[in-house]
Amino acid sequence: MSAIIKHIEWDGKILKVLDQKRLPKEEQWLECERVEDVCRVIKDMNIRGAPLIGIVAAFGVVINVKNNKSHGIEKAINEAIALLSQSRPTAVNLFWALERMKATYTRNKAREDVVEVLEQEAYKIWEEDIQISEKMAEYGVQFVESGDRILTHCNAGALATGGYGTALGVIYKANQQGKDILVYVDETRPVLQGARLTCWELKKAKIKYKLISDNMAGFLMNQRKIDKVFVGADRIVKNGGFANKIGTYSLACLAKKHNIPFYVVAPSSSFDLNLENETQIPIEYRSREEVIFINEKPIAPVDSDVENPAFDVTPPELVTAIICEKGIIKPPFTEGISRIFNLGK
Repeated sequence: MSAIIKHIEWDGKILKVLDQKRLPKEEQWLECERVEDVCRVIKDMNIRGAPLIGIVAAFGVVINVKNNKSHGIEKAINEAIALLSQSRPTAVNLFWALERMKATYTRNKAREDVVEVLEQEAYKIWEEDIQISEKMAEYGVQFVESGDRILTHCNAGALATGGYGTALGVIYKANQQGKDILVYVDETRPVLQGARLTCWELKKAKIKYKLISDNMAGFLMNQRKIDKVFVGADRIVKNGGFANKIGTYSLACLAKKHNIPFYVVAPSSSFDLNLENETQIPIEYRSREEVIFINEKPIAPVDSDVENPAFDVTPPELVTAIICEKGIIKPPFTEGISRIFNLGK
């Protein structure tokens, strides 16, 4: 198993990332030489996707340690974590990766090669994500039949992960198995991550797709043109509720109304088992400019008042199944999640 798309490079000192804000117009790479650079590419959404945010944050810790180890490795780690944890509040993978890097240091701080150990750990997070994506795809592909017309939202593909995908990873696997599928791609306002990124990926993979605006999904469901919905998740909680890109909740409601299966695909690092239900998930609000401008051109009066939540939350009763690398979780989700994560043992 290998990455479908190359979008991260690490040379031992500088982290290079493909600027997703420039896609599909151009493929431009950004260089991160300081932890502040890493924080900026996450916060400004030059890179996005919960698993990828975690991977990039892990390398951000390594960069700060290498740049400041003479001032103390633990201090450099704590400074990096304090800065990076402020970059995006909703995707739990960010905090999971930072905690894993801190725990790795704690276990190995007496070693002379602790810096190399930290770098190896960041690599492991990256490599494991690709392996996890394959496992999720293997579980999820059983729900895809040849002839299916699948709706997806935002971008849950290679660009959102270490290089393979969550929800889109299932579609890649189905395509590799020779299943004839059509993917309906929500454009995903306000920053068009479906139109710009998912269409770009599917075109490269030569998978059939149709781009639709977000408000067309209900009509297509009513016309029986959608068979299944597959989405990713930025945070899943104990009851099976989850947060994902704004607009996901609307799709889940529509799918329920039209008796269409609604699947969530996300790695175990996206589960926040400290929260009981989806109403407790912190929601990131972003700038008004993201709504008013598209490709730097205003589509509304530039002084318009705007509300711009980046995510919404979907309750568990709207979800058919959750797919992670540990297996398939079906309702009742509280019991299923508890069992698969061995809670209370």
